[in-house]
Amino acid sequence: MTFHSMWAELLQIGRSPASGGYRRFAWTGADRDCRAWFKEQAETRGLGYETDRNGNQWAWLGDPARGDAVVTGSHLDSVPDGGAFDGPLGVVSSFAALDELRARGAEPTRPLGIVNFGDEEGARFGLACVGSRLTAGQLTVANAHRLTDGDGITLPRAMEAAGHDPDTIGPDPERLARIGAFVELHVEQGRALDLSGDRVGIASAIWPHGRWRFDFAGEANHAGTTRLADRRDPMLAYAETVLAARREAELAGAVATFGKISVEPNGVNAIPSLVRGWLDSRAAGQDRLDAVVTGVREAAEEYAAAHGVDLAVVRESFTPVVEFDHALRDELARILGKDRDPQLTVPVLGTGAGHDAGILSGSIPTAMLFVRNPTGVSHSPAEFAAEDDCVAGVLALADVLEGLACR
Repeated sequence: MTFHSMWAELLQIGRSPASGGYRRFAWTGADRDCRAWFKEQAETRGLGYETDRNGNQWAWLGDPARGDAVVTGSHLDSVPDGGAFDGPLGVVSSFAALDELRARGAEPTRPLGIVNFGDEEGARFGLACVGSRLTAGQLTVANAHRLTDGDGITLPRAMEAAGHDPDTIGPDPERLARIGAFVELHVEQGRALDLSGDRVGIASAIWPHGRWRFDFAGEANHAGTTRLADRRDPMLAYAETVLAARREAELAGAVATFGKISVEPNGVNAIPSLVRGWLDSRAAGQDRLDAVVTGVREAAEEYAAAHGVDLAVVRESFTPVVEFDHALRDELARILGKDRDPQLTVPVLGTGAGHDAGILSGSIPTAMLFVRNPTGVSHSPAEFAAEDDCVAGVLALADVLEGLACR
């Protein structure tokens, strides 16, 4: 199958007719259909197929038990109303790159694997990279069992309903020990390649980033009869905190976003009793990130006190800076630069987005390739990459897999 035909098969799975975006949430019907697609791609190519204890899918050329395997892949789930490329581009490109290797007559001397990591976006249970975190031991079984979605369904219940045994989840060091290198291809979530005129780049590092929940608790009351002076309105403190986040991010040269909010009782004619907002913040260095989060928290405390509101702040997730394996990164640059003008280099980019490759970097050598995104838009139906750039990404990934696994 060609890249185009595989891409066309995936396009309609989990797509919302209203928004044009994707709602491929973990352990739902759309996720089941994506997983069935992955399994079919593996079996069509005669690859060994398996689902691991944490629900991640694997396709193998060669016996992974031999060890020192080269693995590529990404994820197929999405954020709410997300774009078509974030995750799926890496998985489709992996199968297409394997097809390219076979067309070249390349013969791997190391096992080759393709993976679809489960629940990378964290859209349903609020924690990103659940599949890879469990595998790497960065998410405990106890904490995984505490994860719930907006309807109160726990992660184990959701997995069981989808046909996966939740009693098997947990660290998988034996599997990771078989992997010598993991290379994840991803659409760029920014415009650096577009500005430089390059179709493909190499990742240098992932910025430190995290999610913090701000709970502003006030007093519910009638919107029409309660004097302004008598109100304990948590929405006011929350709104001022949103503005503070923008201000602190600008001062630190970072990014900070309140992108999710929950209001109780959520009535048009009722003053809220509780406003819960989630802060996502990322920065090029830990000191900058700390400055942003500290500044936002101090501002929130000041605004809460001014409005007679109680405040609680909970850090729900955090990932420190990830420096991708330098030796592997340099090897990718050598492979991709061998046929280029010696005066040109493959661009190396930092990123503020988290990825499974970042989670696994503490356990195995990892690297990333980026494909040009002309608009820089991501996590949106407007996310886009031109087909010729996607094909360039496939060829670059094939070059990398050939260089690493076919020596």
